[in-house]
Amino acid sequence: MKEAAAERLTVGSGAASREIAVLRRDGVSPGLLWLGGFRSDMTGAKATAVDAFAAGRGLAATRFDYSGHGASGGRFADGTISRWLEEARAVLDRFAAAPTILIGSSMGGWIALLLAEALRSEGRIGGLVLIAPAVDMTRALMWARWDEARRNELLTAGFVREPSAYAEEPTLISRQLIDDGDRHLFGDRLIEVGCPVHVLQGMVDAEVPWLHAERLVSQLASDDVVLTLVKDGDHRLSRPEDIARLEAAIAGCLASG
Repeated sequence: MKEAAAERLTVGSGAASREIAVLRRDGVSPGLLWLGGFRSDMTGAKATAVDAFAAGRGLAATRFDYSGHGASGGRFADGTISRWLEEARAVLDRFAAAPTILIGSSMGGWIALLLAEALRSEGRIGGLVLIAPAVDMTRALMWARWDEARRNELLTAGFVREPSAYAEEPTLISRQLIDDGDRHLFGDRLIEVGCPVHVLQGMVDAEVPWLHAERLVSQLASDDVVLTLVKDGDHRLSRPEDIARLEAAIAGCLASG
């Protein structure tokens, strides 16, 4: 079956305005909202699996591309956590059926936690499924890993290019991305989201070490937190057996609601 054409949502105003591409499926609540990772798009294996899961159960589902990603407008080089968080909130407000289960992969896991904590008092988030959540990635997983020469390059040139395991061209990481990320760091503090959380983490993940996910679990104040460690799992966690784990985690959140 041919996929429906993406809808367009304008986020921001003036020079900061950008058009976000959104795919949504009508259905009952709780709805599912997919939050992708850094440099990923809404047509990937996990995103489409979430949509298929929703279709099989008659659930509403929404997925989108951040600005500078996939079918959305804007330049990747202009991207920051603030911009992508604003876009996620705009999509949630405009399209997602409440209560919503947020499903965040890598950077999307960080954005999902930021959204859930901000909306905790409103009761709009019914659960979180986090896949290799790259919490605080701009400092903990980028800046902290670089040597002095790499950091100086960023500070003087305004950007660095990092080799990518998933694309031929390197990834541009800007100073504004790193600096803006500091506005959203959880650091060592407790994180309160007020809903069930299921974390899926590969133990051979080179991008997000499994100890990073273990530390996150210790910071979550909610009692209803499940961590699934996949001994041979990498960062993508997109094999059939990984997709089955993802579907089980979503089903668990639905059952807890």
